[in-house]
Amino acid sequence: MYSSITKKVIMSLAGLFLITFLLVHLGLNLVLLFDKTRETFNLASHFMGTNPVVKILEVVLFGGFIIHILWGVILFFQNQAARPQGYAIGTNSQESIFSKYMIHTGALVFVFLVIHLIDFWVKSRFIGGVPEMNIGGVMYEDLGALVLTKFADPVYSGMYVLLLLFMGFHLDHAFQSALQSIGINHSKYTPFFKALSRFLAVVITVGYITIPLAIYFNI
Repeated sequence: MYSSITKKVIMSLAGLFLITFLLVHLGLNLVLLFDKTRETFNLASHFMGTNPVVKILEVVLFGGFIIHILWGVILFFQNQAARPQGYAIGTNSQESIFSKYMIHTGALVFVFLVIHLIDFWVKSRFIGGVPEMNIGGVMYEDLGALVLTKFADPVYSGMYVLLLLFMGFHLDHAFQSALQSIGINHSKYTPFFKALSRFLAVVITVGYITIPLAIYFNI
């Protein structure tokens, strides 16, 4: 129904949207490390979970994940049937070893996403059982306490850090590849975008890894 190039462009746009979400989500989660009362984190989480605009964006986000994953898999097998190559345009994307394993790191990121959603989002929205805390005379879900409990477990934190590293490997190639796929591929600017892609991958990965490590080691 769609050409291979069209799939690449749409998947890349979805990927850029997901990278933006990761940065916003990271900022929210880091609040938990600087506010030991957990009040700011819980209030922000409550806002994100109840605001109608955010709920609409949540649907868009899930749509982005589905498109990115589904068409990524389709393109991988199409490329495998034709010739081994990544989904980015040009030769620069092939210089990174991570570009050769995008489908593999992507699969591990998907595992991470499923675990994360089950442990936090699904439990909060559907299963229940999340502890509550009183903030200004109003009871709110204490998602901060849930996060602290999860990351106090060394096995869980270790698994989380490992999966986050694979996410970093995936992101290392993702940003520059997405830009190339939508036509931003110039010998003058590509090295900059490649460096920016690595910078974003490091910032996002280190930022997320800091959270379970800081909680586990009580920093």
